[in-house]
Amino acid sequence: MIDKLIEHFSELEDPRCPGKVEHRLIDILVIAVCAVIACAESWEDIALYGCSKLTWLRQFLALPNGIPSHDTFRRVFMRIDPDAFEVTFIAWVKTLAVPFPPGTPEVVAIDGKTLRRSFDRGRGLAALHVVSAWASEQRLVLGQRRVDGKSNEITAIPELLKVLALENTLVTLDAMGCQKEIAQHILDRQADYLLVLKANQGNAYVAVRGYSDTHCFQHNATLRPVFDAFDDRHGRLVRRRVFACPEAATLEALSDWPGLHTVLALESIRSINGSGKVEAEIRYFLSSFAGDPQVFAQAIRRHGSIENSLHWVLDVTFREDDSRVRDPTAARNFALLRKMALNLVSQDRTTKASLRAKRKKAAWNDDYMQQLLRG
Repeated sequence: MIDKLIEHFSELEDPRCPGKVEHRLIDILVIAVCAVIACAESWEDIALYGCSKLTWLRQFLALPNGIPSHDTFRRVFMRIDPDAFEVTFIAWVKTLAVPFPPGTPEVVAIDGKTLRRSFDRGRGLAALHVVSAWASEQRLVLGQRRVDGKSNEITAIPELLKVLALENTLVTLDAMGCQKEIAQHILDRQADYLLVLKANQGNAYVAVRGYSDTHCFQHNATLRPVFDAFDDRHGRLVRRRVFACPEAATLEALSDWPGLHTVLALESIRSINGSGKVEAEIRYFLSSFAGDPQVFAQAIRRHGSIENSLHWVLDVTFREDDSRVRDPTAARNFALLRKMALNLVSQDRTTKASLRAKRKKAAWNDDYMQQLLRG
């Protein structure tokens, strides 16, 4: 029933003294995952769920001493090595993900998020910030890494890239990740990159903007968009045009970018319905992808799904920003529990309901919870 989950997470090292252990680590982990699926938001909630479902849980867990107390859950997750937990998580996700064939890359969006209430002023600890990888088509969290308080996402992103299976994917990053070293890391993982280029890149940005103005947006421009469409959702009319410019990759200012194949320009013209107000914006991208240029427009849109389908869901559906778990290790491990729960719930295609409704159904219906745990 939950063989994949137990098989992978049974390999996680137990941080406790062997002679003082009353509850198996795998039992604690499985109860916690089930509880978070079932809307648990604290250690007390997890223990309460376990006590409420003791008979059902004993069908597949040993539970030699019953359900652990909420203090036991808290102490264990304060001591589990979060690096090892994340590595085990990534190995488990590989069993859920479907490999994509060459030419049809999965868009893997990478972005950071702060857990707003995880700070601890008394101990001088800032809020936890993690970088996550999101497979947009399969709606799976592939992994996470903590951003060190003394650095930024630039150092965390390569650490995450090293452990992900990224073959035949198109990795998308915002301007923070637009770095030559990060681009090379992505290529080393047999993947392609799509990076937002902004003014902080100096001469490269100036050169790309000048080329695009001349060849894409002037009245007598020679390039035609590879994507040109209108969108009238959300109370506004938006026209988006995407220009793919392989020739711009040969600009001298871009000569040291590894594997660069195409420069992109995205023009968005927004008209707010009924207001008469029109806004225009042009954004630029660098990519190593050499396949069908139609992929670019889809990839740019799908990068936004990490905000809408991951970060927003964690905040609103899982109430992550309201969590008062403030120990740094426990907060990081609890963040991974939420992602495990999200992956399991998102994979269900049999129930036409929101994520919130699916979680409630799993809390009430043990058969449905079993279905989710099968992954």
